[in-house]
Amino acid sequence: MKEVDFADAESYEPDEGWRRVSLAGSEKFTFEWFEKPPGHSSPMHDHGNEQVCLVLEGELTIYTEDDEVTLGRYDSVWLDGDEPHRVENTGDERAVGLDVFAPGRSFDFWTDREE
Repeated sequence: MKEVDFADAESYEPDEGWRRVSLAGSEKFTFEWFEKPPGHSSPMHDHGNEQVCLVLEGELTIYTEDDEVTLGRYDSVWLDGDEPHRVENTGDERAVGLDVFAPGRSFDFWTDREE
């Protein structure tokens, strides 16, 4: 068993107000809690990991090259590995979500990427 205390978990803030926290996971899957301020969007990106995004608070719109979906509290979406996407807080309040990645990944995805 491996416990991860939220207050002590590894965190990363790619942009002001967009914070990600690494929760318990393994090489097979990882969980990342995140928050986004209103109007914030991640850049269009892709990764080899399958991803499930679950909205815990607020509203998020997920855009792919072919589609978009707006999620409210407790709604979720699955993204295939290598599927280009971006996630935007299209609501008026802070959005909070949980991303699950399979296989697991680290914050190196963001810190090592070239803009």
